Amino acid sequence: MSAREPGEPRAAETRVGARVESRTGVVRAGPRRPTVHAASGHRLGVAHPRQEGPTDLRLVPPALAAWGTAALMVHASTGWVVGVVAVGLAAGAGLLVAHRGRGRASRAGWRQPRVRPESRVEQESPAVPEPPAGPEPRGGPEPRGGPASQAGPESEVGPVPGVSRVPYRMPFCSAAAKASVAAVLLCVAASAASAGLHGADLRRGPVPRLAERYTPVTAEVELTSDPRLTRPRVNGAHAAPTAVLLPAEVRRVRGPDGTVVDTRTPVLVIVDVARRSSSGERGRSPWLKLLPSTRVRVAAQAVPALAGGDRVAAMLRVRGGRPPEVVEEASAAQRLAGRLRAGLREATDGLDGDARALLPGFVVGDTSRVPAELDEAFKATDLTHLLAVSGANFTILLALFIGPPGLAQRAERRGLAPRLGIPLRATALAGGALTLGFVIVCRPEPSVVRAAACGSIALLALATGRRRSLVPALATAVLLLVLYDPWLARSYGFLLSVLATGALLLLAPRWSAALQRRRVPPRPAEALAAAGAAQAVCAPVVVVLSAKVSLVAVPCNLLAEFAVAPATVLGFATLAVAPIAMPVAERIAWCASWPAGWIADIARAGASLPGAGVDWPGSSTGAALLALVTVVAVFVGRRLLGRPWLVGACLVVFLLAVVQPPPLARVITGWPPPGWRFVMCDVGQGDATVLAAGDGRGVVVDAGPDPVLVDRCLTALGITEVPLVVLTHFHADHVAGLPGVLRGRAVGAIETTGFEEPVEQAEFVHREAAARRIPVTRAVAGQERRTGGLAWRVLWPPGDAAVPDGPNDASVTMLVRSAGLTLLLLGDLEPPAQRDLSRSPAVAEVAAVDVVKVAHHGSVYQDPDLIRVMAPRLALISVGADNPYGHPAPSTVAALRDGGATVLRTDEDGAIAVAGTAEELRVARD
Repeated sequence: MSAREPGEPRAAETRVGARVESRTGVVRAGPRRPTVHAASGHRLGVAHPRQEGPTDLRLVPPALAAWGTAALMVHASTGWVVGVVAVGLAAGAGLLVAHRGRGRASRAGWRQPRVRPESRVEQESPAVPEPPAGPEPRGGPEPRGGPASQAGPESEVGPVPGVSRVPYRMPFCSAAAKASVAAVLLCVAASAASAGLHGADLRRGPVPRLAERYTPVTAEVELTSDPRLTRPRVNGAHAAPTAVLLPAEVRRVRGPDGTVVDTRTPVLVIVDVARRSSSGERGRSPWLKLLPSTRVRVAAQAVPALAGGDRVAAMLRVRGGRPPEVVEEASAAQRLAGRLRAGLREATDGLDGDARALLPGFVVGDTSRVPAELDEAFKATDLTHLLAVSGANFTILLALFIGPPGLAQRAERRGLAPRLGIPLRATALAGGALTLGFVIVCRPEPSVVRAAACGSIALLALATGRRRSLVPALATAVLLLVLYDPWLARSYGFLLSVLATGALLLLAPRWSAALQRRRVPPRPAEALAAAGAAQAVCAPVVVVLSAKVSLVAVPCNLLAEFAVAPATVLGFATLAVAPIAMPVAERIAWCASWPAGWIADIARAGASLPGAGVDWPGSSTGAALLALVTVVAVFVGRRLLGRPWLVGACLVVFLLAVVQPPPLARVITGWPPPGWRFVMCDVGQGDATVLAAGDGRGVVVDAGPDPVLVDRCLTALGITEVPLVVLTHFHADHVAGLPGVLRGRAVGAIETTGFEEPVEQAEFVHREAAARRIPVTRAVAGQERRTGGLAWRVLWPPGDAAVPDGPNDASVTMLVRSAGLTLLLLGDLEPPAQRDLSRSPAVAEVAAVDVVKVAHHGSVYQDPDLIRVMAPRLALISVGADNPYGHPAPSTVAALRDGGATVLRTDEDGAIAVAGTAEELRVARD
């Protein structure tokens, strides 16, 4: 006779629903199969069942209350802080006392059991679903109530019919609600106290008063973060000078009267730098080699902080370019971190430009090598989070150590730890040490601490498989971080991190499950859900910062996601190996350059698409409107998921709207017009023009101030080959966009003026050309060239001319002929050069031209005689909207119109295309 399985009923018993009937007629509660097993779809259930209850939101109100209080109290007066703390403590303590008294009453207030009619019991008893057919799992099912439910008479016969215990109902407000309100009030008090103490640092000591009077001081400051260079910005004709920024704390200050005061005041030290090095790095200035915790003595001018600025009580401007005077070296931990970071930079020196710039950013957040145009491309595609120290870095690093987090506590766990024979508990300790090392190497700044906390939460969610229960952990992390550093409450980066983490915990699993129910494979469903959820939640915040909505953010993040983990892991390996074996580290860095280059290509390709972004109001109203649009889009998307053909049609329309292929765009929008000869691109306050030189070919004259804008213009025109780039002079609003012209196009040569000033911009042009091995030549008056049906003659500057008054008067001036049309491109010539041109032998060639590109954005500085000589039929002015220079000048526009010219300007008409012939001149606007 075979033995009976533990969960198998006897032969004399018949299973009926959740009860077992025996021959004696005694009814007792039978074991029920847990719901998680019944819903698993497997006959024997699941091996590691996890059941999640409803999301626990009890810690969310205290965390939000502390967050809002910190944001308000960091700039509040002492009276307000003391008042909020006192009220919060008093009210919270009072509610806790009331809660304790109510708790005793509730425990003593249970009523005696009472008997109710059997029929009522049956009606109120919840229905028990019929278990699925098939034998129970080996070992028998676990009783629903757990071990405690097996003790006592009720475990044998079930609940006594008609008998119930009814608790005493407290009037007014429940004890749990009072406890929750008390927790909120106490967190408000704690947050106000912490914010008040941190805010007092901005008002304490003599530094704020000295800054109000713009007083020269001598101070000893201790660096609190890594020095960084400001990004080069185009300010009209010039690029704004770069400066070294050093977040620091003043520890000792001496005023003009010789008084020395010890203090601890947060400041921002600004050190002027003459210009960047030829390689574009930050390695030339000795200030950039300083490590956090280093104490230096500076002679500076104290100036007030910017209005609405956070964290700093004043700014210290250091002029003269003198090297820093180090008073005390950095700590041992910071020196170790500095050696590791320097080793990473050295190991990546031999890589190509993109990988060399991005790998330090992926690993430790060092973006000093990232060029401005690549940084803008990352912003346009919402990939900037990859260049900052984020929770993703920490999650990838720790996952490499413990393997797939879902297997962390199972015998078949993977990763480096089990392969090295490290037991589970030791693995946990090693993971903590790894976290500490991550924080030290990436600097223990608030952003890094925030990244480690949020990354730990995301990793814990993956390891336990209980994403919903991680909401209390996220709320706890927010609460502790805000109490530790109240300035985080006013940080957009902190807000985006919390929103993204919350979206990954709550929205992404549901969206992934919904996609998988529509037969989307698990891996693509999880990736798409994660990217979509993070973008949907963070977009209303991002739009406040950028005033633009990226339409390519989700696709670019999906395409980049496959390369993020390899680039990060190999980058950390390079960091670890570089101090030991630099040749090996260089080989690892070379392997990491491939995924890093892929991410750079994705960013640039996405940013260059004509429909990559949509302008949006960058205000709270715009954020609320975008949030509403997002909710509607999600609701409509859920409806569309059940209609594959409609989904496919929507995706095709979206793809066409973003890519805007030139043949289709020409049919729909009429841009560019057929047979166009000359296009003035809309690049803001700057110049960028294109001369048609054949199918897909064009000569580019000037590149404007923005690489993204000029790249989009050339892409819309279908330009893939550029025989020649002419840079009329080296002002930033004409040459800063050069990387956008060179991106992904075959360029034959670059032609410039011989007057190479400003020097920084001239070096920039030569550096970009050398990186791509493009020859650079000089334009001289009398030079004639032809390509396809396009011909031109250089009229200015003459080769034997004296030194011009400035870069504008050295502008290359060209007379272009195309299909019988004559176009005069004047660059930024000023009146002296214009008068010399009108008196030169070339004046006969510029008489009665068809089209003129007005000099210097239509400024007031024009020579009336030259305007009368040119007598153009069409005058085009490249100018930015709301520019601070008053371009174009009304007098210039009036003079051109009085001469019979039609005046068009890019700030009002957008990009302008000229087509047709001399007999029939046509103009189109984008």
